[in-house]
Amino acid sequence: MSVLTSEWLKVRSVRSSYLIVGISLGTILLGLALASMAAGMYDNASAEQRASARVADLEEVLVIVPQLCMGVLGTLVITSEYTTGLIRTSLTVVPRRWPILAAKAAVVAVVSLVVGPIAVFGTYFVSRGVLGDRFSGTYLVPFAAKLPFLLVTGLTVTVFALLGLGLGALLRSAAGAITLLVGLVYVIPMIVGNIPEPWSERLGSVMIGALAREITGDLITTSVYGSLLSPPAAVAVSVAYAVLPLLAAVWLIRRRDA
Repeated sequence: MSVLTSEWLKVRSVRSSYLIVGISLGTILLGLALASMAAGMYDNASAEQRASARVADLEEVLVIVPQLCMGVLGTLVITSEYTTGLIRTSLTVVPRRWPILAAKAAVVAVVSLVVGPIAVFGTYFVSRGVLGDRFSGTYLVPFAAKLPFLLVTGLTVTVFALLGLGLGALLRSAAGAITLLVGLVYVIPMIVGNIPEPWSERLGSVMIGALAREITGDLITTSVYGSLLSPPAAVAVSVAYAVLPLLAAVWLIRRRDA
């Protein structure tokens, strides 16, 4: 508990933590702005244009903001100690080493479990309130039907946070870990999308961006991602993204010098 308390103190005593959380929650305001813009364009369109107009689920599109923000937070939680040299003190005080990483993971997970759902549900509700029955009633789907997807999407933020922590512990470099994290979101899916079938569909199905819809059983029809995984398999892949880098980091941190 003392290690956990110290790690929580480290996170909440750094100004950047509040900035990252603020940007994550700012997703709600961004969703409000985009929904208002879309509503204005719809209202000014002709009847023919309205009939074919479509809008993306803004909570699904904008979740990338809290995902990356919490991933960056997870990375900085560990790499900042290597940069300042504080990690030597931490490892001296806790010679078994792995409890430090476990405590960091617990703190990062709790923060992201709060921030992620707030950002996702907040974006959904402001978008639903602004768009109403526009765009062929995209946001008139009953809330109960959307709830599973919203919950899973919020949890993906925690996956990113733990993935960022694991990559930061492995690479010891904030720049390297964040670059790799961004690559998993932007670069690799674009590369996979241009690979000939059936490998594009197969690899696209295990991309982190595809997992939320695969877990809830929603079909992906217009995306670079695939949809081959069953819900249990998608859950397993999500857990692997979060856990495997941390396990590798635990193995390394017990065997190499600070």
